[in-house]
Amino acid sequence: MSQQSISVKEQSVLLQERAQILEELGRLRELMQAEVDVEPDEGDAEIFEREKNAALIAVLERKLQDIESALRSIEKGQYGICERCGEPIEPGRLEVKPDATLCVKCQQEVERLTRRNRPTRQVEW
Repeated sequence: MSQQSISVKEQSVLLQERAQILEELGRLRELMQAEVDVEPDEGDAEIFEREKNAALIAVLERKLQDIESALRSIEKGQYGICERCGEPIEPGRLEVKPDATLCVKCQQEVERLTRRNRPTRQVEW
């Protein structure tokens, strides 16, 4: 399968996913706006639900950014090329994660470096 046919297929998947995310973001934002200020004595359930929705919005916004980036890569003819090493991203990876910008090897290395640079929490007894 050629790189061109892969990117056309993945572009369709990305566009569908983008539409779903935009719909879900709209729904969640409406929920957040419709909610009135919660009084602390009303219980934690409402606060928990609001925080959960806010976190979900943040995750979906990040996913939307990744999709937009992948769509721009398709337009530039750079889709499926690892941003870190410049090698082709495995077609199987793109099928599973069409917005991938790194090959598996580079993704693992970035995750390893990220974990290494995280400060360790001191447990106080």
